[in-house]
Amino acid sequence: MPTACNLAAQIEERLLRRNSILEDFFTREARPLALACRDMAERFLSGGRLLALGCGPYSTDAQHVSVEFVHPVIVGKRALPALDLSALGRPWLEAILRSDDIVFGFGPPEGDAEVWAALASASARGAMTFALPGPFGSYALQTDIKDPFIHQELVEIFYHTLWETVHVFLEHRELGQDVGDAGFLYPFLGQQKQKTSSLVDEVASSIQMKVRDDTALRTRLAKEESEGIGAAAIAIHERLLLGGKLILFGNGGSATDANDWAMDCVLPQPGRHAIPAISLSMEPANLTALANDIGVEVIFLRQLMAQAQPHDVAIGISTSGGSRNIVSALEEARKRKLLTIALLGNDGGEIARRSLADFPIIIRSDYIPRIQEVQASAYHVILDTLEALHHARA
Repeated sequence: MPTACNLAAQIEERLLRRNSILEDFFTREARPLALACRDMAERFLSGGRLLALGCGPYSTDAQHVSVEFVHPVIVGKRALPALDLSALGRPWLEAILRSDDIVFGFGPPEGDAEVWAALASASARGAMTFALPGPFGSYALQTDIKDPFIHQELVEIFYHTLWETVHVFLEHRELGQDVGDAGFLYPFLGQQKQKTSSLVDEVASSIQMKVRDDTALRTRLAKEESEGIGAAAIAIHERLLLGGKLILFGNGGSATDANDWAMDCVLPQPGRHAIPAISLSMEPANLTALANDIGVEVIFLRQLMAQAQPHDVAIGISTSGGSRNIVSALEEARKRKLLTIALLGNDGGEIARRSLADFPIIIRSDYIPRIQEVQASAYHVILDTLEALHHARA
């Protein structure tokens, strides 16, 4: 069995080695991505939509990109039309596709032939396509990354930065839109279509800056929290040996991370062992029934009361650390003496202040996309560590 000291060193190394891999990619691809953002903005202004699909754990990236574009998390930014079509994939895509749409296809590092076929079909009908990864498309992601976890983290940064920077082009370009008879209401609109050529270099620089922010956060996590992450993994491993399971929950983008974590457990990479896990965020009927009939504050609490067993592990994901429904579920988990883990942002919020998690893992930032990107590194490293502990015991 690895010692706690050895585990912490391994976790720190795993976290830090991501930094150069991700920085190298986005340094190389920043300008192509800026150009892609400009083209996406043109499509949105023409009435296009973002349609996303993926299989297995990669469907959670489709969920995530959809919620980012629809949810106006940045005050003053518009909600953009986006849909996750992963449940049915290509048939659904082909039934609703329009020529001005944008299609994201997600898959593992080696790609997914079914997703590529859907993208090829969409491209033939005029859609802008993103193969993530793939050999062809309006943008085709191609890297040497073999690790599915690091690949997923790169893709999450990829679509976060696209979402953030599309708005830059949208707001710049729409100054030149024809507003017709309503033009007298908007004297600053409709005068002259704005050129975006000067923006591309600025946007490319901002993309690199966002990735450097991640590097700083991930480095701090590695230096300050590797020991705590290792202790959390050991505690989870011990609960699993007693027959426990993971119960994950989060809101919005954190819901998709909870879903991704659960799917990574039950559908592991080849050669790895499966871990029993469920995500309370993956139950739309339960979530909407509870939210509608009682209130959003109980959507995880009520499910946890129904699902929890004595040796289970409750894992809440919250970028604020204060989401009421996460707090309520962790309070209930503590009453039931479950092991509690929390992936948090900011200063850890109410969950950290009230010690509602046995192991709080805090990404010390106040910006949601950067928090979620580094939280993905954290839970992927926990899974790596659980696999190491499993083999050490065997």
